[in-house]
Amino acid sequence: MTTTNATPGPLNGLRVLDLSRILAGPLAAMTLADLGADVVKVERKGAGDDTRTWGPPYAEDGTATYFQTANRNKRSVALDFTDADDLEVVRGLVRDADIVVDNFLPGALDRLGIGHDTMRELNPRIITATITGFGSAGGATRPGYDFVVQALSGLMHVTGERDGAAMKVGVALVDILAAKDLTIGVFAALRHRDATGTGMHVEVNLLSSIQQALANQSQAVVGAGASPTRLGNMHPSISPYESLPCREGELAVAVGNDKQFRVFARELGVPELADDDRFATNPARVEHRAELRPLLAEALASQDAATWQEQLVTAGLAVGKVNTIAEGIELAQELGIDPVVDLDRDGTPSKGLRHPIRYTPAFDLPRVGPPPLDADGDEIRSQYRTQ
Repeated sequence: MTTTNATPGPLNGLRVLDLSRILAGPLAAMTLADLGADVVKVERKGAGDDTRTWGPPYAEDGTATYFQTANRNKRSVALDFTDADDLEVVRGLVRDADIVVDNFLPGALDRLGIGHDTMRELNPRIITATITGFGSAGGATRPGYDFVVQALSGLMHVTGERDGAAMKVGVALVDILAAKDLTIGVFAALRHRDATGTGMHVEVNLLSSIQQALANQSQAVVGAGASPTRLGNMHPSISPYESLPCREGELAVAVGNDKQFRVFARELGVPELADDDRFATNPARVEHRAELRPLLAEALASQDAATWQEQLVTAGLAVGKVNTIAEGIELAQELGIDPVVDLDRDGTPSKGLRHPIRYTPAFDLPRVGPPPLDADGDEIRSQYRTQ
């Protein structure tokens, strides 16, 4: 099922072979599928992608919602790479593909007889896109799981309360960022192929993706020899830029400059704070944040977070109460973002989150639910097997 707009998705006509599992690789492949590419997901016979069993929660049709996260708009075929007939099907899919996405450990596909060099021999225009945990050199044999990479990269070291334990982010952020990086790499490789006629290999590793995403924190290390550590919800270089307690609930406050702080202090009924030498400038506020925080909390205690949010947003400030995920989705709906879309596969309805990029004029993007295991297997095997 697709939308009613006339223009096909920008990747319409491209074929993608998804040999990946779990989250990062499948999410990258799904992004290509969302944009109109024909994506064939190859899964293990009898078991499928690990995330098919990662539940609860489950959707009404019994599908694990974790699997739904990264597998809409795809076809599924279950194959055994150690079976000669099935490997022939994989080779046929490679010949017809524009892009192959995988997250096998380096060298694993070679041992199965379908490594990246073999793929390029079968199809010189192919773009092979790989996500690894720790690259293809010294970390080649190390499996990459998001939680472990959050720990090793330093992300957990800067996440959590100042005096509390190191904490992971509440979602598999490393996998998600690596998926986006791989998608960018694929687009660059497609542009290169347009110019040269030949494909290339694109590799992203989880560790590099999160180190780049640590942004000012990692740059502080390499650029100034700093040693960032946990600050809870506080920002290392801006104040107030944190969550503050209200009469009921918490309010996330992002005051980015001195003018904004003056407005903030005025709205809280404590305008004198903006004239206090300890708080008049951002460097001063950062230095004296331990003195500033209780004064702000005292002022905010007069109203609940939702009331403060309405007042301060009207004043032009960047604030927001700490929502549940459901409340966040509801907010997006109220703002006209329409975050949830209806999906359908062969009459089975489901729901998913909208592809986050808007295009004008709009494309006719697919809205097909995630496939049952081997849903398209008979058709695909009959197309590529010689027997």
